[in-house]
Amino acid sequence: MAEHEHVRVAVIGSGFGGLGAAVRLRREGITDFVVLERASSVGGTWRDNSYPGCACDVPSHLYSFSFAPNPDWPRTFSGQEHIRAYLEHVTDTFGLRPHIRFDSEVKRMTWDGDALRWRIETTAGDLTADVVVSATGPLSDPKIPDIPGLDSFPGKVFHSARWDHDYDLTGKCVAVIGTGASAIQIVPSIQPRVGRLTLFQRTPAWVMPRIDREISGLERRLHRTLPVTAKARRGLLWGIRELQVQAFTKHPNELGFVEQLAKRNMARAIKDPALRAKLTPDYRIGCKRILLSSTYYPALAQSNVDVVASGLTEVRGSTLVAADGTEAEVDAIVFGTGFHVTDMPIAERVVGADGRTLAEHWKDGMQALRGAAAAGFPNWMTIIGPNTGLGNSSMILMIESQLNYMADYLRQLDVLGGRAALDARPSAVHAWNRRVQERMKRTVWNTGGCTSWYLDASGRNTTIWPGTTSEFRRATRRVDLAEYQVLRPSGGKDGAEREPAAKTREAAA
Repeated sequence: MAEHEHVRVAVIGSGFGGLGAAVRLRREGITDFVVLERASSVGGTWRDNSYPGCACDVPSHLYSFSFAPNPDWPRTFSGQEHIRAYLEHVTDTFGLRPHIRFDSEVKRMTWDGDALRWRIETTAGDLTADVVVSATGPLSDPKIPDIPGLDSFPGKVFHSARWDHDYDLTGKCVAVIGTGASAIQIVPSIQPRVGRLTLFQRTPAWVMPRIDREISGLERRLHRTLPVTAKARRGLLWGIRELQVQAFTKHPNELGFVEQLAKRNMARAIKDPALRAKLTPDYRIGCKRILLSSTYYPALAQSNVDVVASGLTEVRGSTLVAADGTEAEVDAIVFGTGFHVTDMPIAERVVGADGRTLAEHWKDGMQALRGAAAAGFPNWMTIIGPNTGLGNSSMILMIESQLNYMADYLRQLDVLGGRAALDARPSAVHAWNRRVQERMKRTVWNTGGCTSWYLDASGRNTTIWPGTTSEFRRATRRVDLAEYQVLRPSGGKDGAEREPAAKTREAAA
């Protein structure tokens, strides 16, 4: 990285969000940008999560960019290796590699109000940027609970997102901590080769069958020859999920029928009533993410698997102790305990106009205007920000909506002319967040009777979008300049700039 390099846009991260932002910038005619990536390759969470059985729980044709369809998905639900290969393909197809700075972890981003630019410190050198697009993603920093005695455990310990492929689990006594989306894929993948597997389950999950199959050569040829067929397939998958949203957001009681289907799925594989009781949730389905697997329950029914219906509370040497007193002696511990979602570490590295970090601004809960802009952080926006997550559909749809917003944001800076920055008005941020939280009150994520990773430390849902993806796309189609303050190089906030800027926009539209 060149010393004192300056770019118009700095994108942080090279997962779906970062690569999507890079493609959109090029399509907007912007080439003066860099993508700062802390690792040595692209892929984000699909690079980091390489554990056995890792796959997506969203259908392949929906879990891809609309502008980069892939007619050659091998399965209806793609594995990690296929998704990572797809992201590498996108990188090369759209000529993104010259823009990517690998092994460049961002240590700090500080807003310079006099120069109207961001000063960015990375492990590979420093640079400045007019605009920062943070696409680090919520599933990027693993969370391992603080368990007394864990530091003195003599065996192997690793998180699902940092899988140690050099460690052979064959014949070992292995503990898996957690029952989320990663754990239900890991358990059936390692169960046949470990000596004994102990699953520490703090809360059981609702699990539906995963109807996965190989996509035939005929289907692939059809999608290659007639791209409209792949588009129709994607549209059907999207439409079905849009129709499901009301049950999650307005009528959670309608999900009782789905619970019965999930119970039947369990009963087919779990014949032991005691084990079935352990695995049956006591909250409304959908409150936590509904998991998809046709192999999880059969694996738990095997003779070399123990299910401890209690969380891990202590480690004594090689012995793991659950909250209910159950003990298990193991050789290795695999944490499937998720990520720092509502307390994203990147927020501690972003310093705004008032000298405080984004983490300090968000100490009472994350909030951002239209999921993208935070008050006091001019010309900074995030992809997959607060309340943009989904409980039943593809996050790529939300990412593309935010890319529309990013593109219009940059257009408005051009319309304003000269040196200018946009800072989200606190009143606009609060108004947006108030509307989102009001809609959240009746959703299954808030009323379903569970504690999930969607909720922050105060119990507020700062993660999920309480509506359809089409609603979010409409809300992020264009930037409303009335929701922003215009900053000029003098450092003052010139509220009078708003009305002329809006008029200029109308003239240019």
